[in-house]
Amino acid sequence: MASNIIYRKAVNPYCKLWKVLNTPRWFSAQSCSKPVEGPSPVVNKERAALYVHWPYCKRRCTYCNFNKYISNDVNHERMRRCFQVEATNLLRDSPVREITSVFFGGGTPSLAEPRTLGAVLETVSKEAWLAPEAEISMEINPTSIETSKMKDFQIAGVNRSSIGVQTLNDSALRILGRDHHSKDSLRCLEKASEVFKKRTSVDLMFGYPGQSLDMWRKELTQMLSLCDHHISLYQLTLERGTQLFKDVAAGLTVMPSTDEMADMYFAAIEILDSHGFSQYEVSNFAKGGNYCQHNIAYWTGQQYIGVGPGSHGRVWRPREDGTHQRHACVQTLEPENWMWEVEKFGHATRKSTSQTNRDILEELVSVCLRTAWGLSEKNWSAIVTSVRLDEFLSSPQTVHWIQKGFLRKTAEGLKATPSGLAILDSILPDILVDIDTLMTSHRLSNQT
Repeated sequence: MASNIIYRKAVNPYCKLWKVLNTPRWFSAQSCSKPVEGPSPVVNKERAALYVHWPYCKRRCTYCNFNKYISNDVNHERMRRCFQVEATNLLRDSPVREITSVFFGGGTPSLAEPRTLGAVLETVSKEAWLAPEAEISMEINPTSIETSKMKDFQIAGVNRSSIGVQTLNDSALRILGRDHHSKDSLRCLEKASEVFKKRTSVDLMFGYPGQSLDMWRKELTQMLSLCDHHISLYQLTLERGTQLFKDVAAGLTVMPSTDEMADMYFAAIEILDSHGFSQYEVSNFAKGGNYCQHNIAYWTGQQYIGVGPGSHGRVWRPREDGTHQRHACVQTLEPENWMWEVEKFGHATRKSTSQTNRDILEELVSVCLRTAWGLSEKNWSAIVTSVRLDEFLSSPQTVHWIQKGFLRKTAEGLKATPSGLAILDSILPDILVDIDTLMTSHRLSNQT
């Protein structure tokens, strides 16, 4: 899961490519991904996805600025107990009666003991309905030790894996500070195929130092011979404060140019499309309908609960008048502080901010337009009925981007075109102004 309009692993890394992408040469009818069947858009306050954050890693990658901590002395029993306590109390404090999916992310959750994941799932199933077929995903680092635990994770209840391969280039893995080699990834993918069958995803990174377009084409093609179910692609971005950022700033490392990275992205779309993959989100591609149901919950504005250090949530909570209000929640970041607060208060929610209709609509538009399904009338009207979707579609900035060919009206609502997907972060600030104007004119900004 790497991160970020709102959610980790849902980052649009292409916002800096405006000048490169604002040209018709990149796109044709043939380059568009095959249409995919959309998920149910209706918001149900009794259903939610659950994210569990394992904060520990063995080492910090040179490009990473996620909430993770290096520790060789993890108190697994204490972490397990705190996960259970926080999950119990957050579920009891919500109207949620069914958990639709669970995702164990990090950090490196494959460093956790399998019984920790099993204990969390058992706790969740006591507080809410967790269907036997519900998607239970976890991120797995492809080291030999973690690969050897894969079957135990499956026995604990995990039924989908997300393998952090990143690259099959050993020189690049060293530059990135990864603790595995390409041969480890190959063994891990073979094991994952055996254990999880067609429910395996691969994280693959492009734009690393020294990478050429030809290298990228060959690497992606090789990966497709190993995993043909689901692939998440991420452009390597420089994050301030990371070792890679410092190395590039000092002239010790050279990144590919913006034009080269754009070429890599669109080459990937063409290659994946030719292999039968559908691009169902900016960075995510699936074959045979093997979508990540957990991330779809994020991208369609569904409710989700975050458990663990630094996790985020969007939760509907009851009010005294019998209605509900959605809250944006953030858990305490640092693991020791998080455990102390859970043990003292039953949870470690550091911040819970009530959201207005305006807040929710802005998030909804931002995430729905990332997907192949786009923004629908059902999505919109589930949040607000006093402002109609067609008013938004007729607003100045939205009309501007439609006329430019980057957004498209559909029978259901609004979608980004292939060219629009690539520059979505450049489009969103403009069209969100339209929402702000509409909500102000209807005097709904403080109603939920």
